[in-house]
Amino acid sequence: MEPGIVVELTTARSWPAFALAVAIVAAGAALATVILHRGVRLLSRHRGWDYARIGRIVGPFLTLVAVSGMWIAVRVTLPATDWLDGIGQVALILVIASSAWLLSGILAFAFGAVRARYPIDVADNGVARRVRTQLGLLQRIASAVLVVLAVGAILLTFPGVQALGASVLASAGLVSVIAGLAAQSTLSNLFAGIQLAFSDALRVDDVVVVEDEWGRIEEMTLSYVVVRIWDERRLVLPSTYFTTTPFTNWTRASSDITGTVYVDLDWRVPLDGLREHFDAFLATQPEWDGRGSSVAVTDATGGVVQVRFVVTAADSGALWTLRCAVREEVVRWAQAQGPLALPRARVDVLRD
Repeated sequence: MEPGIVVELTTARSWPAFALAVAIVAAGAALATVILHRGVRLLSRHRGWDYARIGRIVGPFLTLVAVSGMWIAVRVTLPATDWLDGIGQVALILVIASSAWLLSGILAFAFGAVRARYPIDVADNGVARRVRTQLGLLQRIASAVLVVLAVGAILLTFPGVQALGASVLASAGLVSVIAGLAAQSTLSNLFAGIQLAFSDALRVDDVVVVEDEWGRIEEMTLSYVVVRIWDERRLVLPSTYFTTTPFTNWTRASSDITGTVYVDLDWRVPLDGLREHFDAFLATQPEWDGRGSSVAVTDATGGVVQVRFVVTAADSGALWTLRCAVREEVVRWAQAQGPLALPRARVDVLRD
Protein backbone atom coordinates (compact mmCIF):
# COMPACT_ATOMS: atom_id res chain seq x y z
CA MET A 1 0.00 0.00 0.00
CA GLU A 2 2.84 2.46 0.77
CA PRO A 3 4.30 2.52 -2.78
CA GLY A 4 0.82 3.18 -4.14
CA ILE A 5 0.42 6.14 -1.84
CA VAL A 6 3.79 7.58 -2.91
CA VAL A 7 2.87 7.21 -6.58
CA GLU A 8 -0.55 8.81 -5.97
CA LEU A 9 0.95 11.83 -4.17
CA THR A 10 3.61 12.20 -6.82
CA THR A 11 0.97 12.16 -9.54
CA ALA A 12 -1.03 14.81 -7.68
CA ARG A 13 2.00 17.13 -7.63
CA SER A 14 1.90 18.42 -11.18
CA TRP A 15 1.37 21.81 -12.76
CA PRO A 16 -2.01 20.86 -14.29
CA ALA A 17 -3.18 19.56 -10.92
CA PHE A 18 -1.88 22.72 -9.25
CA ALA A 19 -3.69 24.98 -11.74
CA LEU A 20 -6.90 22.96 -11.32
CA ALA A 21 -6.70 23.15 -7.50
CA VAL A 22 -6.10 26.90 -7.55
CA ALA A 23 -9.02 27.39 -9.94
CA ILE A 24 -11.30 25.30 -7.75
CA VAL A 25 -10.32 27.28 -4.63
CA ALA A 26 -10.79 30.61 -6.44
CA ALA A 27 -14.19 29.57 -7.79
CA GLY A 28 -15.25 28.30 -4.37
CA ALA A 29 -14.13 31.56 -2.73
CA ALA A 30 -16.05 33.62 -5.29
CA LEU A 31 -19.19 31.51 -4.83
CA ALA A 32 -18.89 31.68 -1.05
CA THR A 33 -18.50 35.47 -1.27
CA VAL A 34 -21.73 35.86 -3.25
CA ILE A 35 -23.72 33.47 -1.06
CA LEU A 36 -22.42 34.88 2.21
CA HIS A 37 -22.98 38.52 1.22
CA ARG A 38 -26.57 37.83 0.14
CA GLY A 39 -27.27 35.77 3.24
CA VAL A 40 -25.84 38.42 5.54
CA ARG A 41 -27.81 41.15 3.74
CA LEU A 42 -31.08 39.23 4.18
CA LEU A 43 -30.25 38.46 7.82
CA SER A 44 -29.43 42.13 8.47
CA ARG A 45 -32.80 43.22 7.07
CA HIS A 46 -34.63 40.60 9.12
CA ARG A 47 -32.78 41.36 12.36
CA GLY A 48 -32.51 45.10 11.83
CA TRP A 49 -28.70 45.04 11.97
CA ASP A 50 -26.42 47.56 10.32
CA TYR A 51 -25.06 45.85 7.21
CA ALA A 52 -22.00 48.09 7.16
CA ARG A 53 -20.97 46.86 10.63
CA ILE A 54 -21.61 43.19 9.99
CA GLY A 55 -19.81 43.51 6.65
CA ARG A 56 -16.61 44.03 8.62
CA ILE A 57 -16.85 40.38 9.66
CA VAL A 58 -17.65 38.94 6.22
CA GLY A 59 -14.55 40.34 4.51
CA PRO A 60 -11.92 38.99 6.91
CA PHE A 61 -13.76 35.67 7.24
CA LEU A 62 -13.71 35.13 3.48
CA THR A 63 -10.05 36.16 3.38
CA LEU A 64 -9.18 33.62 6.07
CA VAL A 65 -11.07 30.86 4.26
CA ALA A 66 -9.50 31.74 0.91
CA VAL A 67 -5.96 31.84 2.30
CA SER A 68 -6.43 28.52 4.12
CA GLY A 69 -7.91 26.85 1.06
CA MET A 70 -5.18 28.18 -1.21
CA TRP A 71 -2.46 26.97 1.14
CA ILE A 72 -3.98 23.47 1.22
CA ALA A 73 -4.09 23.43 -2.58
CA VAL A 74 -0.47 24.56 -2.82
CA ARG A 75 0.66 22.10 -0.18
CA VAL A 76 -0.95 19.14 -1.94
CA THR A 77 -0.40 19.91 -5.65
CA LEU A 78 2.60 22.25 -6.09
CA PRO A 79 5.35 20.27 -7.88
CA ALA A 80 8.16 22.63 -6.80
CA THR A 81 8.45 21.32 -3.26
CA ASP A 82 11.45 23.54 -2.46
CA TRP A 83 9.11 26.54 -2.52
CA LEU A 84 6.82 25.13 0.14
CA ASP A 85 8.73 26.53 3.14
CA GLY A 86 8.69 30.10 1.85
CA ILE A 87 5.07 29.92 0.73
CA GLY A 88 4.10 28.31 4.04
CA GLN A 89 5.75 31.20 5.91
CA VAL A 90 3.77 33.75 3.90
CA ALA A 91 0.55 31.75 4.30
CA LEU A 92 1.01 31.54 8.06
CA ILE A 93 1.52 35.30 8.28
CA LEU A 94 -1.60 35.89 6.18
CA VAL A 95 -3.61 33.51 8.38
CA ILE A 96 -2.51 35.34 11.55
CA ALA A 97 -3.25 38.75 10.00
CA SER A 98 -6.67 37.71 8.67
CA SER A 99 -7.54 36.09 12.00
CA ALA A 100 -6.69 39.31 13.83
CA TRP A 101 -8.73 41.22 11.24
CA LEU A 102 -11.66 38.86 11.81
CA LEU A 103 -11.48 39.21 15.58
CA SER A 104 -11.30 43.00 15.21
CA GLY A 105 -14.44 42.95 13.07
CA ILE A 106 -16.26 40.75 15.59
CA LEU A 107 -15.28 43.11 18.43
CA ALA A 108 -16.39 46.16 16.43
CA PHE A 109 -19.75 44.52 15.67
CA ALA A 110 -20.26 43.49 19.30
CA PHE A 111 -19.37 46.93 20.68
CA GLY A 112 -21.51 48.60 18.01
CA ALA A 113 -24.50 46.39 18.85
CA VAL A 114 -24.23 47.28 22.54
CA ARG A 115 -23.67 50.96 21.73
CA ALA A 116 -26.81 51.03 19.55
CA ARG A 117 -28.90 50.04 22.59
CA TYR A 118 -27.93 53.28 24.32
CA PRO A 119 -28.89 56.25 22.09
CA ILE A 120 -27.77 59.68 23.23
CA ASP A 121 -30.30 61.67 21.19
CA VAL A 122 -32.84 61.49 24.02
CA ALA A 123 -33.68 63.87 26.85
CA ASP A 124 -32.27 61.81 29.74
CA ASN A 125 -29.10 60.29 28.30
CA GLY A 126 -26.79 60.17 31.31
CA VAL A 127 -26.55 56.37 31.38
CA ALA A 128 -26.13 56.17 27.61
CA ARG A 129 -23.27 58.69 27.65
CA ARG A 130 -21.50 56.79 30.44
CA VAL A 131 -21.86 53.44 28.65
CA ARG A 132 -20.73 54.85 25.31
CA THR A 133 -17.67 56.43 26.91
CA GLN A 134 -16.63 53.21 28.60
CA LEU A 135 -17.32 51.13 25.50
CA GLY A 136 -15.22 53.44 23.36
CA LEU A 137 -12.20 53.12 25.62
CA LEU A 138 -12.64 49.37 26.03
CA GLN A 139 -12.79 48.95 22.25
CA ARG A 140 -9.58 50.93 21.80
CA ILE A 141 -7.82 48.87 24.47
CA ALA A 142 -9.02 45.60 22.94
CA SER A 143 -7.93 46.71 19.46
CA ALA A 144 -4.49 47.72 20.74
CA VAL A 145 -4.03 44.39 22.55
CA LEU A 146 -5.16 42.49 19.46
CA VAL A 147 -2.69 44.34 17.23
CA VAL A 148 0.18 43.70 19.66
CA LEU A 149 -0.65 39.98 19.88
CA ALA A 150 -0.93 39.67 16.10
CA VAL A 151 2.40 41.42 15.51
CA GLY A 152 4.03 39.28 18.18
CA ALA A 153 2.64 36.08 16.67
CA ILE A 154 3.88 37.10 13.21
CA LEU A 155 7.36 37.86 14.53
CA LEU A 156 7.52 34.49 16.28
CA THR A 157 7.11 32.74 12.92
CA PHE A 158 10.67 33.80 12.03
CA PRO A 159 13.34 31.50 13.49
CA GLY A 160 15.71 34.41 14.17
CA VAL A 161 13.16 36.16 16.34
CA GLN A 162 12.57 33.00 18.37
CA ALA A 163 16.30 32.77 19.12
CA LEU A 164 16.36 36.44 20.05
CA GLY A 165 13.49 35.98 22.49
CA ALA A 166 15.64 34.49 25.25
CA SER A 167 18.06 37.43 25.30
CA VAL A 168 15.20 39.92 25.16
CA LEU A 169 13.49 38.30 28.15
CA ALA A 170 16.77 38.27 30.05
CA SER A 171 17.12 42.03 29.74
CA ALA A 172 13.41 42.77 30.17
CA GLY A 173 13.89 44.24 33.64
CA LEU A 174 16.31 46.94 32.53
CA VAL A 175 14.33 47.70 29.38
CA SER A 176 11.08 48.03 31.35
CA VAL A 177 12.67 50.55 33.73
CA ILE A 178 14.06 52.64 30.84
CA ALA A 179 10.79 52.46 28.92
CA GLY A 180 8.81 53.40 32.02
CA LEU A 181 10.94 56.50 32.59
CA ALA A 182 10.79 57.49 28.93
CA ALA A 183 7.04 56.95 28.64
CA GLN A 184 6.06 58.39 32.01
CA SER A 185 3.91 61.12 30.47
CA THR A 186 2.27 58.72 28.03
CA LEU A 187 1.50 56.17 30.71
CA SER A 188 0.05 58.83 33.02
CA ASN A 189 -2.28 59.96 30.24
CA LEU A 190 -3.22 56.34 29.56
CA PHE A 191 -4.19 55.65 33.16
CA ALA A 192 -5.89 59.05 33.42
CA GLY A 193 -8.05 58.19 30.40
CA ILE A 194 -9.07 54.86 31.94
CA GLN A 195 -9.78 56.60 35.27
CA LEU A 196 -12.02 59.19 33.59
CA ALA A 197 -14.01 56.55 31.76
CA PHE A 198 -14.74 54.33 34.74
CA SER A 199 -14.96 56.94 37.50
CA ASP A 200 -17.93 58.58 35.74
CA ALA A 201 -16.37 62.02 36.21
CA LEU A 202 -16.53 62.75 32.48
CA ARG A 203 -18.53 61.26 29.62
CA VAL A 204 -18.99 61.78 25.92
CA ASP A 205 -21.47 64.62 25.20
CA ASP A 206 -21.07 66.12 28.68
CA VAL A 207 -21.37 69.92 28.81
CA VAL A 208 -18.24 71.34 30.44
CA VAL A 209 -16.46 74.63 31.05
CA VAL A 210 -12.68 74.30 30.68
CA GLU A 211 -10.10 77.04 30.18
CA ASP A 212 -12.99 79.57 30.34
CA GLU A 213 -14.55 77.89 27.30
CA TRP A 214 -18.04 76.34 27.14
CA GLY A 215 -18.39 73.17 25.09
CA ARG A 216 -19.30 69.50 24.86
CA ILE A 217 -17.07 66.45 25.15
CA GLU A 218 -16.80 65.22 21.57
CA GLU A 219 -14.25 62.42 21.90
CA MET A 220 -12.37 60.61 24.65
CA THR A 221 -9.30 58.51 23.88
CA LEU A 222 -6.69 56.83 26.02
CA SER A 223 -4.46 59.90 25.92
CA TYR A 224 -6.51 63.03 25.18
CA VAL A 225 -10.01 64.52 25.30
CA VAL A 226 -11.56 66.66 22.55
CA VAL A 227 -13.96 69.43 23.60
CA ARG A 228 -16.21 70.89 20.88
CA ILE A 229 -16.58 74.55 21.77
CA TRP A 230 -19.82 76.41 21.02
CA ASP A 231 -18.25 78.24 18.04
CA GLU A 232 -17.21 74.91 16.40
CA ARG A 233 -13.58 75.09 17.52
CA ARG A 234 -11.98 72.01 19.09
CA LEU A 235 -10.06 72.19 22.34
CA VAL A 236 -7.74 69.17 22.69
CA LEU A 237 -6.55 68.51 26.22
CA PRO A 238 -4.49 65.63 27.68
CA SER A 239 -6.40 63.22 29.87
CA THR A 240 -4.31 64.23 32.86
CA TYR A 241 -5.79 67.74 32.64
CA PHE A 242 -9.16 66.47 33.86
CA THR A 243 -7.62 64.49 36.73
CA THR A 244 -5.40 67.31 38.01
CA THR A 245 -7.30 70.53 37.16
CA PRO A 246 -10.75 71.57 38.45
CA PHE A 247 -13.37 71.90 35.71
CA THR A 248 -17.12 72.46 35.57
CA ASN A 249 -19.40 69.61 34.41
CA TRP A 250 -22.95 70.81 33.85
CA THR A 251 -24.42 67.40 33.03
CA ARG A 252 -22.73 64.94 35.37
CA ALA A 253 -25.85 64.13 37.41
CA SER A 254 -28.50 65.34 34.96
CA SER A 255 -28.93 67.79 32.11
CA ASP A 256 -31.42 69.97 34.06
CA ILE A 257 -29.94 73.37 34.76
CA THR A 258 -30.81 76.69 36.41
CA GLY A 259 -29.75 80.07 35.05
CA THR A 260 -29.98 83.74 35.98
CA VAL A 261 -30.45 87.04 34.15
CA TYR A 262 -29.44 90.34 35.77
CA VAL A 263 -30.92 93.67 34.65
CA ASP A 264 -30.38 97.17 36.12
CA LEU A 265 -33.61 99.22 36.39
CA ASP A 266 -34.72 102.51 37.90
CA TRP A 267 -35.70 102.80 41.55
CA ARG A 268 -39.28 103.59 40.57
CA VAL A 269 -39.76 100.34 38.63
CA PRO A 270 -43.14 98.67 39.46
CA LEU A 271 -41.90 95.32 40.76
CA ASP A 272 -45.35 93.72 41.08
CA GLY A 273 -46.12 94.53 37.47
CA LEU A 274 -42.69 93.22 36.43
CA ARG A 275 -43.30 89.91 38.21
CA GLU A 276 -46.71 89.46 36.60
CA HIS A 277 -45.35 90.23 33.14
CA PHE A 278 -42.36 87.91 33.68
CA ASP A 279 -44.55 84.97 34.78
CA ALA A 280 -46.92 85.46 31.84
CA PHE A 281 -44.04 85.66 29.38
CA LEU A 282 -42.25 82.64 30.83
CA ALA A 283 -45.35 80.46 30.45
CA THR A 284 -45.21 81.01 26.67
CA GLN A 285 -41.59 79.90 26.28
CA PRO A 286 -41.06 76.27 25.17
CA GLU A 287 -37.52 76.25 26.58
CA TRP A 288 -38.79 76.72 30.15
CA ASP A 289 -39.30 73.33 31.83
CA GLY A 290 -41.56 74.68 34.60
CA ARG A 291 -39.35 73.60 37.50
CA GLY A 292 -38.89 77.06 38.93
CA SER A 293 -38.64 80.81 38.41
CA SER A 294 -38.31 83.92 40.52
CA VAL A 295 -37.78 87.67 40.41
CA ALA A 296 -35.77 89.33 43.19
CA VAL A 297 -33.94 92.60 43.79
CA THR A 298 -30.38 91.58 44.60
CA ASP A 299 -28.76 95.03 44.85
CA ALA A 300 -29.70 98.72 45.05
CA THR A 301 -26.69 100.98 44.67
CA GLY A 302 -25.40 103.59 42.26
CA GLY A 303 -28.81 105.00 41.41
CA VAL A 304 -30.25 101.71 40.04
CA VAL A 305 -31.72 98.49 41.39
CA GLN A 306 -30.37 95.17 40.18
CA VAL A 307 -33.13 92.66 39.45
CA ARG A 308 -32.33 88.97 39.17
CA PHE A 309 -34.52 86.66 37.07
CA VAL A 310 -34.12 82.93 37.77
CA VAL A 311 -35.21 80.41 35.12
CA THR A 312 -34.82 76.66 34.63
CA ALA A 313 -34.43 74.54 31.49
CA ALA A 314 -33.95 70.93 30.44
CA ASP A 315 -30.38 71.45 29.17
CA SER A 316 -27.75 74.12 28.70
CA GLY A 317 -28.70 74.87 25.09
CA ALA A 318 -32.32 75.57 26.00
CA LEU A 319 -31.17 77.64 28.99
CA TRP A 320 -29.03 79.88 26.79
CA THR A 321 -31.94 80.53 24.43
CA LEU A 322 -34.30 81.16 27.34
CA ARG A 323 -31.93 83.62 29.06
CA CYS A 324 -31.55 85.62 25.86
CA ALA A 325 -35.34 85.70 25.40
CA VAL A 326 -35.90 86.86 29.00
CA ARG A 327 -33.28 89.59 28.67
CA GLU A 328 -34.82 90.89 25.45
CA GLU A 329 -38.35 90.81 26.90
CA VAL A 330 -37.31 92.72 30.01
CA VAL A 331 -35.66 95.35 27.81
CA ARG A 332 -38.86 95.72 25.76
CA TRP A 333 -40.96 95.94 28.94
CA ALA A 334 -38.66 98.60 30.43
CA GLN A 335 -38.83 100.63 27.22
CA ALA A 336 -42.64 100.45 27.32
CA GLN A 337 -42.67 101.61 30.95
CA GLY A 338 -40.52 104.61 30.12
CA PRO A 339 -39.28 106.73 33.03
CA LEU A 340 -40.60 104.30 35.62
CA ALA A 341 -38.16 101.55 34.63
CA LEU A 342 -35.36 102.94 32.46
CA PRO A 343 -32.23 103.71 34.53
CA ARG A 344 -31.41 107.39 34.80
CA ALA A 345 -28.71 109.50 36.39
CA ARG A 346 -29.93 112.01 38.96
CA VAL A 347 -27.96 115.17 39.67
CA ASP A 348 -28.76 117.70 42.38
CA VAL A 349 -27.72 121.23 41.49
CA LEU A 350 -27.02 123.31 44.57
CA ARG A 351 -27.04 127.07 44.26
CA ASP A 352 -25.55 129.47 46.67
